[in-house]
Amino acid sequence: MADKDELTERIIGAAIEVHRILGPGLLESIYEEALSIEMSLRGIPFQRQVEVDVQYKGHVIKGQRLDILVAGQVVVELKSVAQLPEVAMAQVLSYLKATGFGRGLLINFGASRLVDGVKRISL
Repeated sequence: MADKDELTERIIGAAIEVHRILGPGLLESIYEEALSIEMSLRGIPFQRQVEVDVQYKGHVIKGQRLDILVAGQVVVELKSVAQLPEVAMAQVLSYLKATGFGRGLLINFGASRLVDGVKRISL
């Protein structure tokens, strides 16, 4: 599989294509479905709504889900809001810590230009 930089570029390229066709303003679930279709068309392996266990003092807490996990290594969190709340970055960082994956993308399809709505997060 491609290295992480090439992989994140491919994910971002797929997201840009989705945004180019659909534009901003739809529900997050629509973008998740469209991005899944686009990544399938591009041969990018992924899983949707992946359950993640959170560890707390030796206890496992269930119920957290990743929007998309690409190639078993990149966490992709999708939003569709006019302005990203600060907690969104913290959410992705928490996912990275919980999973042990080192790279994440926060993609906000609510941005008028998707390039302004993509944040790369690394541990």
